[in-house]
Parts: sequence; C-alpha cells; structure tokens
Amino acid sequence: MSENQCKPFKLLIVGGVAGGASAAARVRRLNAKAEIIMFEKGEHVSFSNCCLPYHLSGTIADSEDLVLMSPESFRRQHDIDARTNSEVTAIDRTAKKVTVKNLLTGESYEETYDKLVLAPGAAPILPGSIAGIHRANVFTVRNVTDIRAIKAAVDQEGIKQIVVVGGGFIGIETAENLKKAGKDVSLIEGLEQIMAPFDYDMVQILHKELDDHNIPLYLKSSVTAIEEGCVKAVKDGKEFTVSADAVIMAVGVAPETALAKNAGLAIGETRGIKVNHNYQTSDPDIYAVGDAIEIYNALTHSYGRLALAGPAQRQARAAADHICGIHHNNRGFIGSSCIRVFDQNAASTGLNEKMAAKAGYTYDSVLIFPSDKVGIMPDSNYMVFKLVFEVPTGLILGAQAIGRGAADKRIDVIAAMITMHATLEDLKELELCYSPIFGTAKDVVNFAAMVGLNILYGNYRQVHVNEVRSLVESNAYIVDVREEEEFAEGHLNGAHNVPLSQLRQRMDEIPRDIPVYLHCRSSQRSYYALCCLRGNGYRNLYNISGSYLGISLYEYYNDKTEHRTPILDHYNFY
Repeated sequence: MSENQCKPFKLLIVGGVAGGASAAARVRRLNAKAEIIMFEKGEHVSFSNCCLPYHLSGTIADSEDLVLMSPESFRRQHDIDARTNSEVTAIDRTAKKVTVKNLLTGESYEETYDKLVLAPGAAPILPGSIAGIHRANVFTVRNVTDIRAIKAAVDQEGIKQIVVVGGGFIGIETAENLKKAGKDVSLIEGLEQIMAPFDYDMVQILHKELDDHNIPLYLKSSVTAIEEGCVKAVKDGKEFTVSADAVIMAVGVAPETALAKNAGLAIGETRGIKVNHNYQTSDPDIYAVGDAIEIYNALTHSYGRLALAGPAQRQARAAADHICGIHHNNRGFIGSSCIRVFDQNAASTGLNEKMAAKAGYTYDSVLIFPSDKVGIMPDSNYMVFKLVFEVPTGLILGAQAIGRGAADKRIDVIAAMITMHATLEDLKELELCYSPIFGTAKDVVNFAAMVGLNILYGNYRQVHVNEVRSLVESNAYIVDVREEEEFAEGHLNGAHNVPLSQLRQRMDEIPRDIPVYLHCRSSQRSYYALCCLRGNGYRNLYNISGSYLGISLYEYYNDKTEHRTPILDHYNFY
C-alpha cells in the first residue's frame, strides 16, 4: 500500500458519468480518508448515456432506469459528495481552488483542492451556419434530460416525420429507435457514408439495411436551414427539402475545454486537453479523462480523441491510481466499437483502410463471407468480415464485421490480438471455442487469417470488390464458377459460366494469354478453381474478393440512389 492510500487529501472532480464518477469511486476504494467532491452541471451525476436512444423506442420504458446512481447513493455507498446542477466556472491554479456556480440558486462559492480531475466530456455540435438551428423542435442527445425532452416532443399527436442529422453512433441509434417507435425517419449525412469506423465497401451493408427499413438516407448532403415543417439541405450544389416535425442533431461532439483553456492548461493539436502518460495535464495536480482529452493511438502513433465509455472508464481508473501512488502502464488506444442497425450487428477495431493509408502503412486487406455458425443450423447466416494487415510483416492492424450473428465476438478477438501485437500467423493458429450453435470449427477469424496469409505470401492474387465495376466495363474475362442454376438467378454482365463441378472437363474454354478473374458466391469455390487452374499451368489468375455476395452488396445502394448502370443483371444477397 502506497503512502497516498493512507493519508487524507481533498479531491475535486468536475463532471460525472463514465469518467468522473469512475475516478471518484476508484479513489474511494483506494483511500478511505480522502475528501471527495464531484460537481456535475446537469441534474444527474451518473447515467447510462450509451442507452439514451433506446428510451425512444420503449426498449427502456422508464427513463428513471437510465439514472444509475443518485447523489444520495454516492454519499451512502461511497462517502462521496456528489453535487448536481453545479458548474465549475473557474480554476485558480495558484491558490488551488475552483469557483462553483449553483445553477438552481445562481450563487457562486469556492472550494479548495489538493488534486483536481477534469471530466467535462464533450458537447453536441450545433453548427451556427444552419439557419433555425435553435428552433424549439431541434434537439441533441447528451443526457437524460435531453432524451426525456425528445421523447415528450415526438410522442405528441401529429409529430410523425423526424429528420436525424448525422450518421455516427448516436444518429444511427436514434434513427433506429425512432423508426421502431413508428415514426417516419430520414437521415442526412455530410460524408459519402455513415459510420466512419467502417470502410466504404463494408458500410454499404448498413446503407442497405437502413434502406430496407424505409429510412431515406441523404449522403454527401449538408443542412442549410431548419424551417417550419421542413429541413433544407444541399447536395452537389442542388437544394432539396425534407419534411420534418422534429430534428435531431447528431453531427458530432466538441470537447469541453473552455475551463481548462481559461486556466492556462495545455490544449493538444486535436483540440482536446493535453495529458501525459498518467492523464496529468500540464499542471501535475490536475488530471483529465474522458471525451475532453487527447490520447495516444497505439497504431497510428499519433494523438487523437475518442468519445467512448470504455476508454473513459479505464482512463479514470488510471488517473485515480496515479493520484493514490499506483503505477499505470499506458498502452494507448486502438478504438473498438460496435452497433446494431436493425437486423445487422456491426463491429470494428483498430485501423480501417482509410486510417491505415493516412498513417503511412503499407497494407492489404481481405474480405470474406463465411458462415457465422455451422451452415445446417437453422439460424446460420453469413458474416461479412474484413481484416486489414501490414505488408510484409502480416501484423494485424484492424478488422470489421457485419452480420446477424456475433460480430462483436469476432471483433473482440481481433482487438485482443492487436493489443498483443499479433500477426496473421498468430491468428491462424488461435484456438477458439467451437460448437455448431456458436460458430464453426474453423472460425471466421481463423478463416480470415488463412486468406490473408495466402495474399501476403503471394499464393494467389486478388481483386478488391471496389475494382470489379471497372473490370466489367472494360470487358475483362470474368469466370463465374457457380452452378448453372445459381448463375441463372443473377450474374455479372459479360461473365462466363464454367461451374466448378465442370471445370476439369471445360478447362480449355478458359484463355491462357489474358488475365482471368474468377468468382463464385463468396470467393471460396473460385479459390478452389484458381488452385485447379494454377495446377494445370495457368498463371494470369485473380480471385475476386467477396465475389457475387460482396459485389451485390457493394453495388446495390449506389446503383439505386445514384441511378448508375448496374453491372449485375440481378442482385443476390443470400
């Protein structure tokens, strides 16, 4: 036990929820004599902010269930003085005291400290460039008070059409739950895709899922005005209007750094509070954790911000430990997250391709469609799994998974492997649990590693799904090795059908003097065909990653919304 775990000291904490409340509780566990005061400017000091959207659909029926602990509970259980409706307005670092304003009475007072933890979080962005942004029917989602206000508004008679602006976690979860509540929901996103952690090829599955559930999705669109009964936006220079009885703004969050900045604390390049290895700010007696800080990315070797509850709680524990004299081994973050979009579970960890390129990695990726459990099980479905790895080391950089099964389970495995600096070889040999109702003997992640090693070691060459359109449009020689009845149900324009079951008898039909691109339903049979052809002297061969499933999912939404000429005569998603 360290000396700091025995002697009394006074700790002030600014902000509750994941960061502040976790730091307070951890310090109390380590030191029974410390005086701990926590200030929260909202009316609730501890609540489940990640569960807020699920109150809109009634999944969480009572909003009181969102509140995890009251000030009275903190006092009784932990001897922590939690003060709500209390805003810390200034820090005097020389005198080691803060100014606190009681938001109910308007009165201000001062409290001294030995140590101070800042956990102010991040505030939803309300772009001032949008006319009408402060109308009464415009809402944000940050706390229980916000979600109660939204619920009360949308439950009013005649409130039917809701526009959600922003396609991140909060925007998608809010849109889904409002749709489940029976509302007509539209979603506007400024970028070319929703859910930035996913690569463009993967996110098309989520675009289709929103489309399948009748949520119009306006991509590459910027809101210009919110008026009575509608939202005005612009895309490619053309203005359009979307009907709206209420608007939910979820375009992102900005770190709450004013208090720290006014106190002269260092702010990082990404506009978060700058902290060191132990989450100390530029003042060693002041710590900062959570959404407001800038932290180290273990994969890009750069600093960034991460608004997730799990990392915030770990940061809070580390800061509390250091305050009490306990060493902390800071490994940085890798960024793991998951979301449900109606019937699809989606998860990601580490770097996607965009991030890997920006970080300067030489990398490649594989896209596979294996079964999430043994195929004859009645609830078996394919899982779309993408694995990103460094070339030539095979170091695992990131992964994304989407499917009706346990996508989060597979991504958790990859997150652990990344943390341990594992390679494709390590992942190939990873021994995992198996039962037909949970997975396959060769799990999705093992399968991905094997495909990745084939690419890494040059056992065959692949074409990524985003390159297929140009192949079709240039009349490349594409061979579909699915059976004839499968080919008849839908195929790439201009593809030649030579079923795997007939390949050895019809091999002479396939040219040897030009590149040949093979595909099937999921790239497995086309890999078998490639091996067969290679064994018979063919050399200029490519396997199309993702094959017909991947191409259908990649092309469908853009073909429909951008009115492109399809490269398939029929989309097949199963």
